[in-house]
Amino acid sequence: MVRINVSKAASADSVQAISDVIYEAMLAVANVPANDRFQIITRHAPGELVYPTEGYLGIDYSPGIVFIQVTWNAGRSVDVKKAFYKAVAEGVHQKAGVRIEDVWISLIDVQRENWSFGNGEMQYAPAD
Repeated sequence: MVRINVSKAASADSVQAISDVIYEAMLAVANVPANDRFQIITRHAPGELVYPTEGYLGIDYSPGIVFIQVTWNAGRSVDVKKAFYKAVAEGVHQKAGVRIEDVWISLIDVQRENWSFGNGEMQYAPAD
């Protein structure tokens, strides 16, 4: 599950590129199953994407900041997570024209049984 938060000023092409890059990185780097593409894209008015205008951890942000939050199954290594951050940030920069400094990513690890993909079922239920 991916939440993508962008400025209302972001073009439709840019938003589509961001969406595609994240999905491609999830497949190639994080080894998610094919067709596991569930994304919520929200556009925000000026002032609704809040970030430190004086920078944070040596990174300066702009109004073009993109907040990406990915909820996925727990168990991926730190190296996989680092590779995912890099693939997404570089891909969004190259394909959507977003400053690499403005690609902000948060990962949320959850247990496999915390998903229902429909029908009121636990598709990833532990084996009995």
